[in-house]
Amino acid sequence: MRHALPLALAALLLGGCASHKPEDFNGTWINQEAIDAAAKGTSLRQALSEHGPVLEWKIDTANQQASYSNGFEAADGSLVASEDQWQANFAGGQSAELTLDGKELEATSQSGTKQVFARSEPQPASNTPLGSTFEKALYKAYLGGDWKIVEGQGQGAVVRFTDNGTVSGLPGPDRYALCLAGDCATMGAGNDSLWLERDQRGAPWIFKRDGDTLEIFQAQNTAQPDEMPQLAPGARQWVLEKD
Repeated sequence: MRHALPLALAALLLGGCASHKPEDFNGTWINQEAIDAAAKGTSLRQALSEHGPVLEWKIDTANQQASYSNGFEAADGSLVASEDQWQANFAGGQSAELTLDGKELEATSQSGTKQVFARSEPQPASNTPLGSTFEKALYKAYLGGDWKIVEGQGQGAVVRFTDNGTVSGLPGPDRYALCLAGDCATMGAGNDSLWLERDQRGAPWIFKRDGDTLEIFQAQNTAQPDEMPQLAPGARQWVLEKD
């Protein structure tokens, strides 16, 4: 019974003031602006920095739950109705105001920072890990298609990066992951980095994207032994060009 009043109030407020039903907020929403910026073929770190930090929201109004991911950490919170919007509250006193502007979800932090999110189409299954929907869309937009090795071992081979983290055509590795946030971003010291592995054994690499050219470098640690690793581009391993 304790949920009945808030939900009824939410239906009244959201329906009357914003012409949106509570269930219109439901589902997974991704940071399409960050994906579009990255898809231009330049620095991934810059695209995420300018359009982050939150990359994905998952909202369930019936259970008054909201979760978000920044590509490294996830947070689960509760929803309450607040005038013509929802307020998502999280541990530590953090909150965000959620509103709908047409088909877009607007999330405004306590500091006043506003981010815009697009509903993922199609919607993922309910048990899909938080953050993975954004990740798949980013991988497809940023590295999708055929790449040819024009310099380095395997020259002439066609390389394909899939949206589920597999890679074919590169000599050695068969899985990859782009660094989105967290420790790997800190250690990258402003450089774009990715993880390449095979049989659960791998290492970080630095990459530079310039339009249809992708350079992959060995990651050189410039920090002292007692310091957090700081990775800089070392020897260039591959140059790939998009067909």
